[in-house]
Amino acid sequence: MTDTLPSIAFHEPRIPQNTGNAIRLAAVTGARLHLVEPLGFDLSEPKLKRAGLDYHDLASVSVHPDFEALLAGDLTARVFAFTTKATTRYADIVYRPSDILLFGPEPTGLEDAVLAHPRITDQVKIPMLPSRRSLNLTSSASIVIYEAWRQAGFVGGV
Repeated sequence: MTDTLPSIAFHEPRIPQNTGNAIRLAAVTGARLHLVEPLGFDLSEPKLKRAGLDYHDLASVSVHPDFEALLAGDLTARVFAFTTKATTRYADIVYRPSDILLFGPEPTGLEDAVLAHPRITDQVKIPMLPSRRSLNLTSSASIVIYEAWRQAGFVGGV
């Protein structure tokens, strides 16, 4: 785990393979992964373990009973909520290690109540071609965490 990257947070993820891939992403970048319940699967799900390969022990993963519990962990963190409805682009942000990158559940995305939460610093999008619904959850998190790591000079990377 590195202290130079923001944290990735999946709010109520539904697909175990995406979360398994996110565990792998956390392991290879050093980013922390936060999972906000309820989860749409059990953490012992074989599909989650298979997608995460043998990286589970190399990743920092925390599970929170709800969104408020996630936020209580750091009262000063900026929280960027990723949504196709946003106007701010992910590459226009200068990321900080204390930031939380918040992604919503498949296939609905973040609920309006979460997007309107007073702790949300900004709503952010990843540009796509018109008439496309969304990117895969972990693909989206990968794009953003690698941008944050690039900004940090890929500290610790080889």
